[in-house]
Amino acid sequence: MFNKKILAKSISLSLAFGAVTALSSITATAQEVAAPETEAAEVEKISITGSRIRRPGAVSTSPIFSMSSEELGFFQEPEVERMLKVLPSTIPGDGANVNNGSAGAATVDLRGLGTQRTLILMDGRRMTPFNFNGQVDTASIPTALLQSVDVVTGGASAVYGSDAISGAINFIMKKNFEGVELQYNHAVTGDNDGQKDNISLTLGSNSADGKGNIALSVSWMNRDQVLLGDRPLGLLGIDSETGAGLNEFSAGLPPVPGPAGCDGPNVVDFVLGSGSTTAIPTKFALVGYAPANGQFRNDGSIGADCSRFNFNPFNFYQTPAERYSATAIGHYEINDHATVYSTFNYNRQSVSQQVAPSGTFGARFDIPLANPFIVDQARQYMIDAGNDALAAGLLNTPGLTNWIDSNGSGDVDAADYLNVQLRRRTVEFGPRSELFNTDQFSLLTGVEGELYGDWMYDASYQYGETNRVTTRGGYTNLTNIQNALDSTDGVNCKNGVSSCVPLNLFGGLGTITPEMAAYSTATALQTQAYTQEIILLTANGPVEAIKSPWSAEELSISVGYEHRKETGSLEPDECLKQAPASCQGGAGGNLLAINGGFSSEELFIEGVLPVLEDVAFAERVDIEFGYRGADYSSVGSVDTWKLGATWQPTDQVLIRVMQQSATRAPNVGELSSPVVTGLDNATLDPCSIANVSNIDAALTALCLSTGMLPAQVGAVQDIISGQVNAFNGSDPDNAPGAEDAETFTAGFVYTADFLDDFVLSVDYYDIQVDDYIGEFSPQEVLDGCYIGGDTVACSKIKRIGGDLTISGSGIELFTTNLKSRQVEGIEVNVDFSVDLGEMGEISFNANVNKYLTHEQQSSNESVLIDCKGQFGTTCSPTSDLRWVQRTTWQLNDFTVSALWRHMSGVDIQSDQIVDTFAQFQSIESYDYVDLFASYLYNEHTKFTFGIDNIFEKDAPVLGGEVGSTSFNSGNTFPSTYDNLGRMYKARG
Repeated sequence: MFNKKILAKSISLSLAFGAVTALSSITATAQEVAAPETEAAEVEKISITGSRIRRPGAVSTSPIFSMSSEELGFFQEPEVERMLKVLPSTIPGDGANVNNGSAGAATVDLRGLGTQRTLILMDGRRMTPFNFNGQVDTASIPTALLQSVDVVTGGASAVYGSDAISGAINFIMKKNFEGVELQYNHAVTGDNDGQKDNISLTLGSNSADGKGNIALSVSWMNRDQVLLGDRPLGLLGIDSETGAGLNEFSAGLPPVPGPAGCDGPNVVDFVLGSGSTTAIPTKFALVGYAPANGQFRNDGSIGADCSRFNFNPFNFYQTPAERYSATAIGHYEINDHATVYSTFNYNRQSVSQQVAPSGTFGARFDIPLANPFIVDQARQYMIDAGNDALAAGLLNTPGLTNWIDSNGSGDVDAADYLNVQLRRRTVEFGPRSELFNTDQFSLLTGVEGELYGDWMYDASYQYGETNRVTTRGGYTNLTNIQNALDSTDGVNCKNGVSSCVPLNLFGGLGTITPEMAAYSTATALQTQAYTQEIILLTANGPVEAIKSPWSAEELSISVGYEHRKETGSLEPDECLKQAPASCQGGAGGNLLAINGGFSSEELFIEGVLPVLEDVAFAERVDIEFGYRGADYSSVGSVDTWKLGATWQPTDQVLIRVMQQSATRAPNVGELSSPVVTGLDNATLDPCSIANVSNIDAALTALCLSTGMLPAQVGAVQDIISGQVNAFNGSDPDNAPGAEDAETFTAGFVYTADFLDDFVLSVDYYDIQVDDYIGEFSPQEVLDGCYIGGDTVACSKIKRIGGDLTISGSGIELFTTNLKSRQVEGIEVNVDFSVDLGEMGEISFNANVNKYLTHEQQSSNESVLIDCKGQFGTTCSPTSDLRWVQRTTWQLNDFTVSALWRHMSGVDIQSDQIVDTFAQFQSIESYDYVDLFASYLYNEHTKFTFGIDNIFEKDAPVLGGEVGSTSFNSGNTFPSTYDNLGRMYKARG
């Protein structure tokens, strides 16, 4: 039952204020201050005739940035995520330029506070998430029916409920489309690759009596892949710490190959090259005893490290995708009291991700030293290494068994087993791939109309569902590899299974036959499902009894009830559930089933009270406020509110201010994820050989406190490829509660006569999020323990043999409530046009964002990180100053438009300076120019052409370890900077 306290607070607040805003529908609520529908004509007259403030953002109490259908058309882009990520108010989320770490979707991150804190709406209604993390895939937006996009800054939870922490993005559809529209979009890079094709057919018609309309739009899109290996920047690995590989790239040379006898496809020199230590030939190690480390040669012998594997060329700069979609929108007015409406949306999409061939990635295996694939020299090397470790007391240690003395001789010999760490890149298996196949649909149906007098109602039901199958191929099957290595005749496996094929990992390319590969590879599936159900009831209208004596307009209110239920699940193959690592080598750990959900019952009330009208120094003053109380099955009762005002001292100036309280309840994944193993990004293990020169007595004591032995401190290997093992999942002892946010915006809008349609808006915003849901980063935990001496951080570090990269080891990174995040800045919008007479018209608009603060802190003991003007493993490149500026010239049937995109320079995070090559510690400011042209051939035919990045500015060169794996790929940040060169576009 709905919490009575919430109901009481709702009623008491409405009585205390005596007024609530009527924003005639849930869509209008986010966009503009409007009176009830019966007064719509009057409101329209005031906004156009009586004031020069014409756009939603110019009359709303909260800042709103809007893009019209014409502005959207300039992008010639069937993927809305790619249009939105150029806006200064966003930071790239998942999308076409995210490969390793992609979820096969397209998301938007408003203000850089995370995609889960940006509410995505279509016609003011929530869209159905694609996964249990509550994220919305914007690929399901029907671009052919898109009328405009509104971006609302600041919390909007009082209007829409949970998730609108940073704001909301509302995609507004065409409601009365008539006729037939066929569009074909084609785009291709200047290198004649990365093609994207989109075909859409839209049909619409009004009813014969003019009371209704129905429109149907169907589309198909195909996006081709672009490999890192297709571009010079991505062809070879560049080490972010040493700069290895940079000279070769700068000179246009291929990577330095491995030495003779230690070479192979994509193999580079260990010192002069950059890449993964899971290489060809195989690397050998005894966990906890660094002197044993070595690398096989092609002839099967073991020597010093000699090669790395260049994994870059296999990855995607642009992931391939194919999409089919269909959308139907209709409404019909039965009478003044009932207009029925409905929207159906269906989307089927396939997205592929690809990374370098799999491998054993340092997994430990019990190897019989009598295995015939081990040559005599290598066998003796292993025996000597084992005996040296035994003499040092580091062979078998607490929690670690490296040796089984099969014959009881008391020393290591050929009859024994050694548990060894092997790093072999299995190029014979081909690249690893993940194919995301997603089916999604949603249905909205409702009725609206006159309730009584000037009061209107709206009652609707909405249901959406997403089903997804992910196929993961090309991975090693670690279980089968262990079986295949346990052989002493090279023909049969010790497990006695006839299908088991003994495997030779003790050398270079060619040791793995097709039969061996067939047994030792693994393909696995995982399925996801998500459902969303919403019942929404609203009523709005004037309260004639409440009116300011200084205004002719009465109070307008909107009241409503919302029921929302969401469920999410993940079901992986059995082999993916194996712990501590799944059967798939290089898959980043294991997965377990997720089944969860929540429901909420919510009451809300909003209002606008005109206070002053047509008095000295105040053509109009309005007060706006609202309250929403929600009862969640997961976190209990939460509430949000807003209070703001607008003041128009003259017809040319509007001053606005808004204070809001926002909230976000944890999503299904944050609530219900079991603890599993995975990979996360870090830069340095302070207890490893990479930091040996800085290890003093105090640090040694801290390293020992996390399970290391004295001989392991300063001797174990450092973090591999910028990644460590992590234990992820919902905190079993401290489940996350709801986030709380306070948002404040204040600004002004100015219009003038000296230029046509001149509008200038300047707004300040401050978004403070407390108890935000997230995880400590691995480096935060490592630094908190070994630099800060925090015993809680030290307790999260689980070493095996002193190591953090082998199965079973790692860092606890449970999902819970962390301390705070804050984003503060100023946004400026300018818009005007100039009539050139016979030469047509030129229009100018600009959107500028200046960050003043972009901070986050996980706990009181953690370092405060300000991402403003920085980039790194925690911060995606966050320019403190960004703008987009469009200049458009129109003459009769011709239109030419240029878009200038500017991003100020950024510097590496301060905690990464020491470990970053000097040339990679900063990125200069970037400016791109995109060109658009169109010709209206006749009333029914229009041709457009465009060039993005017309001056073909190259992306910055940074190496592959300065940022997170998802966004720092191909030696740059491909989601932030144009990495494919010039792009040509056409539409007809």
